[in-house]
Amino acid sequence: MQKIIFIGAGSMAEALIHGWIKKSVVNPKALFISNRSNKERLQELVEAYDVNLMGDTSQLHDADLVILAMKPKDARAAMEVIAPHLGTDTAILSVLAGVSIETIEQYLGSRPIARVMPNTSATIGMSASGIAFNKHVTKVQHALYIQMLEAVGTVIEVEEEKLHAVTALSGSGPAYLYYLVEAFENAGAEFGLSKEVVRELMVQTIAGSAEMLKSGNVEPQTLRKKVTSPGGTTEAGIKALESMSFNETIANCVRSAENRSRELARGE
Repeated sequence: MQKIIFIGAGSMAEALIHGWIKKSVVNPKALFISNRSNKERLQELVEAYDVNLMGDTSQLHDADLVILAMKPKDARAAMEVIAPHLGTDTAILSVLAGVSIETIEQYLGSRPIARVMPNTSATIGMSASGIAFNKHVTKVQHALYIQMLEAVGTVIEVEEEKLHAVTALSGSGPAYLYYLVEAFENAGAEFGLSKEVVRELMVQTIAGSAEMLKSGNVEPQTLRKKVTSPGGTTEAGIKALESMSFNETIANCVRSAENRSRELARGE
């Protein structure tokens, strides 16, 4: 693609820019960035990645792809601004939580539109992304979007309705894991372990456990039971989690995030 314009320059936009440039998927000179008002943020990205600033909305006309990456609450106002300036062949890729393809079509017209829910691990090429397409996306565009997202991690095509769940699971998932590590750091401090020591231990534990899950078709339950000796330390910890309704807590976490995605879709 000769010209890709980001509307919005937050953490997800940066994650994609960083990942694509690192993997040489997109030439930095093909990337243009804009946001509503934070000029310092734009300058940071220009200096960090050698990308271009979008001068004004007239530059949208010959864009091959426009990426919607603003805050969901700002989406409708931003789409009203850019709509008159889009070229007839310009495609749209949205990373907005909760904003439906139907809503995007309402504001930007009938054109190729894809909705993707990546996560910030795209920065290091390890995103877990879900993607859905409208009927105007061609086979060539479909293959290109998949290729671009595979360059920054794993991508799975789903029905658009399922993107609410994808958002709640993998889109928000990194934050839950970081929160978990924070909790382990606090727990370790009770026993005199430094934050640095706990973090090193837990990061390697999470990475190793993830590799175990990826290495074969072994169910998480089976792997858990292999670690959990009767009467041992792991069993004591598991029982403490069960006593605090750990499974239901996680389910409530995902339900709340999924529900919030649906609220955003309704403009709430």
